[in-house]
Amino acid sequence: MVHMSIAYLSAEVGFESGLHTYSGGLGVLAGDHIKSAADAGIDLIGCTLLYREGYGRQHLDNHGNQTETFSEIDPHEYLTDTGIEISLPLDGTILHSKIWVYKIKNIPTYFLDTRHPSNSSKHASLGNRLYGGDDETRIRQEYLLGVGGIRALQAMGHDILGLHLNEGHCTFAMFEMLHQGWTREHLSNCCLFTTHTPVPAGHDRFEWNSVKEVLGKLLPEDATNLCNSAGDPENGRRCSMSHLAVALSGPVNAVSNLNAWVASSMFGEQHISPITNGVHHTTWTSPPMAELFDEHLSGWRNKPTSLGHAGSIPTGGLLAAREECRTVLRELVLATTGVQLEQGRLTIGFARRFATYKRANLIFRDIERLREIGSGKIQFVFAGKAHPRDEGGKQLIRDIFSGATEVENDIPIAFLEDYSMNTGLAMTSGVDIWLNNPIRPLEASGTSGMKAAMNGVPNCSILDGWWPEGCEHGVNGWAIGKGEDDRDDLRDVEYIYHTLEHEVLPIWRQGPNRWADLMRASITTSARFTGARMIDEYRRFYEAFEK
Repeated sequence: MVHMSIAYLSAEVGFESGLHTYSGGLGVLAGDHIKSAADAGIDLIGCTLLYREGYGRQHLDNHGNQTETFSEIDPHEYLTDTGIEISLPLDGTILHSKIWVYKIKNIPTYFLDTRHPSNSSKHASLGNRLYGGDDETRIRQEYLLGVGGIRALQAMGHDILGLHLNEGHCTFAMFEMLHQGWTREHLSNCCLFTTHTPVPAGHDRFEWNSVKEVLGKLLPEDATNLCNSAGDPENGRRCSMSHLAVALSGPVNAVSNLNAWVASSMFGEQHISPITNGVHHTTWTSPPMAELFDEHLSGWRNKPTSLGHAGSIPTGGLLAAREECRTVLRELVLATTGVQLEQGRLTIGFARRFATYKRANLIFRDIERLREIGSGKIQFVFAGKAHPRDEGGKQLIRDIFSGATEVENDIPIAFLEDYSMNTGLAMTSGVDIWLNNPIRPLEASGTSGMKAAMNGVPNCSILDGWWPEGCEHGVNGWAIGKGEDDRDDLRDVEYIYHTLEHEVLPIWRQGPNRWADLMRASITTSARFTGARMIDEYRRFYEAFEK
């Protein structure tokens, strides 16, 4: 009997900090998706690229200037060599790729590695860095991921029932399935495309001549028309990977209700289904909180809906577990930055990719107002990397360092270097509130806020991404603003200041017993934003592939 599996392809996958083949939420979400599918026993197989230098290690000087180093990942530390290789025609020669595997329960995820002795130096370097190099490098990486990914899965003995493409980086896989005999109708019926962001940088565009040069006969003759039919605003002047994927897919989904509404304006008349992201609950629950849940929410590891009964957790146990988490973060901050956080102050956390639309520096817009509100009362912990070529993102980091210097005598501020999955867990479990102030509606989902909620940390956020679905203002956190879609930094920072001064800090001053109510409500909310719930919603698309 032939065993058929669903191929899940993603340009980045985050399983653990040391295997740093991820840049942020997209890759960590991919890892959580695979883990959740494994928990659910779904016949999924993953495929990504092995970036030997990863996304780069972040270094910050005393002024917040970011530099990067790119240390080699030794795949033997994390992956198993399958002994299987594939080869693809490219640039008039052959591209060779080794196949490594990372297994979670029943699900293998294959990593394609271009460090092969038969490759030219140019081809061997394709696997150096995630999102590194120019368009000529990126298109060849995506050729390996899409076309090579399909052939690698088949070389490993898998028969493909359907495709789940995590963003447009994987689009060339569709052309390979057509080349192997799938009809357009079959491809449409058996391919799900997930779009994660309305930000243009998240949607690759390549010159058509480059696409033709790399793909050759794999490129459909009507590819330009396909982009146009999917509502490409550039009218096919360059090849949009996302619009190609949408044109050839049947179902398309976005990663929150609001994100689906936004995406519906990006892709012509294509219906966009919302499947709000979720986080893998056992990965993103800190050890002290996991012990607490073991004691009071029996079976939560296998049935995360049990988190919805967090109202039954006694205050004493909750406060003790949370204080353990807070202590871990304070010790981490002191050891790595020298900043001494105070136990009695409200600790505000902000950690994510440093893209400009996330406005990491917004809280410093009015230094005197911030000092007036927070002196002696609040403290901040920041973390996050800017893309090596994103000068706007790097400036945000410098702005935070500058703001921290201005208020250092009144408000302690720490910036944790080299944000990773480990740092993310320490922060989402160790702060007291989770701050998020993107330009709405550009935050597709915001899974870090879900992780914070799961650890009993209330969110204080612009109503973007998942938060419009999760927010109960004053109960499990706070909404910043009224859901305005236009950018107005002065308005939004005033919303933040007002919320902190008149809503957050008054509850904090009422003492830990009152704050425990917010913690319990946050954990209860997190039950609706787990990977288990997410994968259950994806299951209906996967099951449709079989019909």
